[in-house]
Amino acid sequence: MTEPVFKTITLDTPLQRGETEVTEIQIRKPKAGELRGVSITSLMQIDVSELTKVLPRITTPTLTDDELRNMDVADLTQMGLEVSGFLLPKALKAASLTE
Repeated sequence: MTEPVFKTITLDTPLQRGETEVTEIQIRKPKAGELRGVSITSLMQIDVSELTKVLPRITTPTLTDDELRNMDVADLTQMGLEVSGFLLPKALKAASLTE
């Protein structure tokens, strides 16, 4: 079974971009280069400062620093969980499903 490369997050609190209300964010599985300057361990622990470095690199629409700083904590947590899930090797994911 192929792992999804994208996950769509429905925001609890939509973002306002001018006249447009953003209700969903698509997160793409990061490539190694998109993790430059980031501690993978901290990212897996959903460290906010690490997330704010990576999310603009892997989201559609691209999130801005201001949007991330003002985002609902529940939405940021939801995105962090998806990002950390992308970082787990397939063997660990399979092992956690069988336990």
